[in-house]
Amino acid sequence: MAEIKCPSCGSAVSVPAKKSATPWVIGCLVAVLAIPVLVAVIGLVAAIAIPSFIKARNTAQMNACVNNMRMIDAGKEQWALTAKAVGGSTVDEVGVQKFLPSSVMPVCPSQGAYTYHDVGADPECSIHGLLSNPQGQQSQRQE
Repeated sequence: MAEIKCPSCGSAVSVPAKKSATPWVIGCLVAVLAIPVLVAVIGLVAAIAIPSFIKARNTAQMNACVNNMRMIDAGKEQWALTAKAVGGSTVDEVGVQKFLPSSVMPVCPSQGAYTYHDVGADPECSIHGLLSNPQGQQSQRQE
């Protein structure tokens, strides 16, 4: 066995004494050229996919927040019926909590804070806005 040095990477390659080292050198050159192409393709796929994942995450957080505001609104209306509160009355947030699922106050997935507002008004998130028109959603009304 003869030891030769690869011209592209510099590593020692053992070759049989009777055969030429050309096939091993060509294989090493192909590997050296293929690695940057592979890295470029992976980078291109990541550049395309990552913004889509971020948009999907933000949309899912907004949808979860809107659902939380719907539960708050339903609990607020049930509390108003039980407490015989009229439109415009101040809401008792602790009283509303009894009418929410598992009696647990919902938490905005984007770390926003919920404002209950008075009876008859929509609840609001500090990040996503009012229940009737959350930020990031197109208005359903067409003029």
